[in-house]
Amino acid sequence: MATSLGLTACSSGDDSGDADLVTTNAGEPQNPLVPTNTNENMGGRVVDRLFAGLKYYDANGGAHDELAQKIETTDRQNYKITIKPDWKFSDGSAVTAKSFVDAWNYGALGTNAQLQSYVFAPIVGFDEVSAKDAKAKTMSGLKVLDDHTFTVALTQPSIDFETELGYTPFYPLPEAAFKDIKAFGENPIGNGPYKFARNGAWEHNVKIDLVPNPDYKGGRAPKNKGLRFVMYQSFDTAYADLQAGNLDTLDVIPDSAMGTYKKDLGDRAINKPIAYKAAVGIQSTAPHFGGEEGVLRRKALSMAINREQICENIFHGTRVPSLDFTARTLPGFNPNVPGNEVLKYNPEEAKKVWAQANAIAPWSGRYEIAYNSDGGHQGWVEATANSIKNTLGIEAVGTPYPTFKNIRDSINAGTIGTAFRYGWQGDYPTMLQFLSSQYYSFSDGNDVKYKNLDFDKLLNAALAAPNLDESYKLISQAQALLFKDMVDIPMFDYAAAAGRSDKVKKAELAWNGLFAFEGIEK
Repeated sequence: MATSLGLTACSSGDDSGDADLVTTNAGEPQNPLVPTNTNENMGGRVVDRLFAGLKYYDANGGAHDELAQKIETTDRQNYKITIKPDWKFSDGSAVTAKSFVDAWNYGALGTNAQLQSYVFAPIVGFDEVSAKDAKAKTMSGLKVLDDHTFTVALTQPSIDFETELGYTPFYPLPEAAFKDIKAFGENPIGNGPYKFARNGAWEHNVKIDLVPNPDYKGGRAPKNKGLRFVMYQSFDTAYADLQAGNLDTLDVIPDSAMGTYKKDLGDRAINKPIAYKAAVGIQSTAPHFGGEEGVLRRKALSMAINREQICENIFHGTRVPSLDFTARTLPGFNPNVPGNEVLKYNPEEAKKVWAQANAIAPWSGRYEIAYNSDGGHQGWVEATANSIKNTLGIEAVGTPYPTFKNIRDSINAGTIGTAFRYGWQGDYPTMLQFLSSQYYSFSDGNDVKYKNLDFDKLLNAALAAPNLDESYKLISQAQALLFKDMVDIPMFDYAAAAGRSDKVKKAELAWNGLFAFEGIEK
């Protein structure tokens, strides 16, 4: 899920009468809280509390049945799904097979322009539904058999599909959602472990309050009395609130406290390797970054960056240099993907490759790396720019955007015009999830607008592989192609640095770096 690592408004302690709520850091979601249109973690951390899917993921990334009673297949291409009876949305309406099918069809329909529509691409009929001049409004591969049963036909076998069913865009929606989807997104009606505390519980740029949903029947029952997602202007302010007991949990320690937070917090400090990567992207429409010139420049820039020094000096060991386009905590990770030598600091080779690009078209202008200034990125972005400047002798600078929403809107629209920092935080624990979301030619999570049908075919083959070992081999081939095209500049993988206040007795980070919110105990 596209990551902000950003907080966008004011500090807030406990309001009178709300001391039992767990207060946790957050930021303003980019869009209304509709599952199929939420692909960033400030919206995602809320949506995943409000909805329950066929599966859910535990803190270690294991997938478990939630609404699914049975998921049956003999070929990993055709599925019969039976959901548990007696589940309700928070408006009292029943969760049925139709609730899933209608939600997935809504997400896939091209005219609805949902950011997560790409996840439905493997389903038969997606092509007809997703087209701008769609001839059909529903995917032919989805059939409702009765209130509790539906079938799914995929275009090819998928090694990932069943695991994927706990991912945000696969949640069901109540009928009320389709009457006014934008209004629904402001006050969502879900079936998850929490619900909105009240109508208007989303106070924009301030906070979102959730309370336990008494009708929830799944394996994520809350162990607290509710959550308050508090939006800040900076992590320094959030960290001060954590130390003062005005914030219960913080999932990102600011750069300024990296060297001291373990001493400051003692056994309340949390450190854990997670499925989370950072990168520098640039769209091929930016000057000097199209075609072969762009490939050479991205490779030269990558080799001009001293990642190890940045990880040590700024992150104090809570980041490690990237070795691929995914994250090293994921099953099947290969540290030796062909072509990944371009991720090593190599000043002489960087200068040589930069000169090859200059032979195609002489460099002009300056190299800018955009970042959201509300996200604690200034330090590493400026260090990256300085490393590039010192190695290649060009003007390189960090360019701040005020908020995460500002930069995401420019990236999504394809109008940003410069390089930009971005990240991916795992939505379900497979390498294919990282690669399909970010680099499939038709994915709306493809921020660098990469289009290569050979890569798409390799990813499809990895999905259709008969076993995991074969899938992992094909994933390495696909990533080798990403290095050949140098689609972006992988920077580092994360080991989360987080903390809890002295009011919290238990708070565990999940496999993806977010708190296991339901399990936080005060």
